[in-house]
Formats: sequence, structure tokens, C-alpha cells
Amino acid sequence: MRATLLYGAGDVRVENVPDPVIKLPTDALVRITASCVCGSDLWPYASMKPEEGPARMGHEFIGIVEDTGSEVTTVKRGDLVVAPFAISDNTCEFCREGLHTSCAHPQANFWDGEAEEGGQAEAVRVPLADGTLVKLPVAADSVLIPSLLTLSDVFGTGYHAAVAGGVNERTRVTVIGDGAVGLLGVLSAKRLGAEQIILMGRHKARTDLGREFGATDVVSARGEEGIEAVRELTGGHGTHVVLECVGNMPAYEQATGIVRPGGVISRVGVPQYEEAPIGFGSLFRHNIRLAGGPAPVRAYIEELMPDILGGTIEPGKVFDVTTNLDGVPAGYQDMADRKSLKVLVKP
Repeated sequence: MRATLLYGAGDVRVENVPDPVIKLPTDALVRITASCVCGSDLWPYASMKPEEGPARMGHEFIGIVEDTGSEVTTVKRGDLVVAPFAISDNTCEFCREGLHTSCAHPQANFWDGEAEEGGQAEAVRVPLADGTLVKLPVAADSVLIPSLLTLSDVFGTGYHAAVAGGVNERTRVTVIGDGAVGLLGVLSAKRLGAEQIILMGRHKARTDLGREFGATDVVSARGEEGIEAVRELTGGHGTHVVLECVGNMPAYEQATGIVRPGGVISRVGVPQYEEAPIGFGSLFRHNIRLAGGPAPVRAYIEELMPDILGGTIEPGKVFDVTTNLDGVPAGYQDMADRKSLKVLVKP
């Protein structure tokens, strides 16, 4: 079959690789019908050393079950399923607490940690299929597929940012980042009833979509100028919750300047740093809390799916380009160059 591999920074190739096979009785084989390129894929795309590759790519997909191991009971051949970006058994102590990204099962993993598998491909072996896969009540050609695909990562991640931050109808929220996760953080904050949602972004097509998703204000400035603009919009105090959806140090520093005393910085952008200001002057003095982390999207799928099926929300609007596998290398470059927001892949 054909699959996407990253050989090093800027070097994405689509090549023939061995077909996946059932290895354990808890596995399923899935023929992928829709996948995508994630903003987090752009970090290794920008920096991976050739000696670290090649790496199979892709951790978001929908597909049709082609075969199952003997112990799989929740899905069967012919089912259309969506897979979260984390593999989990959905039964361990942490999964039962809604923290599937910390699943205690020995096979639990992130797709990016599965050396021989990836979602930007024609097929994939899914470990722990009973816990990982969720059946979808639509056909593979449904117009809802782009929105349902966001349940595998970006919508669940934006929602996790809002939930972890404690967003409700009494909170003012700032979202840092106008990528797909940031925009769906806006949608999530709106869904949770936030009274004011400030989106910090510089790309008009994206911030326009942010307004459609529920942003009440847009701030294009960054750094101290951006911090001042947000404070002006909030009576000088800042916002109760900041959803940091980028992951670099400037975004974190911006968040510390925007958050209101007693507020929460909720981070879901993959941090590209290990050390950051958390001391007396930055967080401690004003009782500011840090939250967030890798989103346990499996915990949110059943909660969010009905709104998509019912047509009350359309998170799939974050996809602005559709391609086949041949177009994936160009899709990476276009997303890196900010020419595309998020690329949908139909193998």
C-alpha cells in the first residue's frame, strides 16, 4: 500500500510500504477513507533531522474496518469508524476517569509512536481496537465526514482546552492562535457559553471563520501590543481563561500577560520548550493556574458527535483544501507557508 513518510525537515514522500496485518487478537485493520495533516505535524516537518527518519505520518483518520482480531467485539467488518490520536483500551483506571492519553495498558500509545503505522496512508493496523475505535452512524461518502474527522484530534483538542480551562457562561476567554485547534477552541468556548471570546490571529480568512465560530473580538497584534489590546477589551483586567493553542514561548508569554488574576492558562499547543515562567511574578502572585495537556479526545467523541450529526455545528469548515495522497507533500508545505489552514486527505 501507499503511505506518507517524513525523511527529514521539508522532505515528505509518499511511498509503497508493506500492507498492515493483524498481529494481536485485539487489533483491527482499517482501510482509510479520510485523513488529514495536523498542525502538530509541522513541528517535525520544520526540524526533524534526517538521521531520525523516515517516520510514518498521520494520527487522524476515518476508515472502514476490513478485518478484526478474534477478541474484538465493538466493531466489525464493514463498520465506518473514527480513531482518536491516542490508542487506549477505554477500560483502565485513567480511561474511566476520562484521561485516555494516560491509558495504563502496555499497548497504549500515540499514533506518532507506532513506527509501522500512520493515518496518512491507505490502511492502518489499529491496536486495542475495542477501546480506540468509535463507530460512526453515517456512510463513508457523507457530507459530514470532514466534521466527524475533527473528532479524531482538532475539535476534541480545542474542546479539551476549553474544558480544562473551566470555560462557562460567566467567563471571558482569549484564544491564542488561528490554526485549526485555535478556531475550534473558539467554537468550543462558544458551545460552553463564554460571554466574550477574543481570538488572537493575523490571517483574515481564518479570523473571519473564527468570528463565524463565535469570536466576539479579533486582535491581530502580538507581544506587548497584543496584550495591551486584549486588556483594553476587558476593562484592563484580562480574561478568565486563555486557550494557548500554539505551543511556542512567545505564545506562552502572551498568555501570561493576558490572563486575569485568578484565571487559567490552558495549553494544548504542543510545547516546544521545557522551561517557562511560573514563579511569583508570572503566575504565583495572582493565583494564576496552568492547565491543559494532550487532549483525551476519546472521552469527548460521544459528547460532541450529536451536535455534528444534528447540524448545529460544523467544525469541518477548518478544512480548506482536499487532496489525495499524491498531494500530501505539497499540503505540508502549503500549511507551513500558511497558504492552507488544514488539508483533508482522501486516499
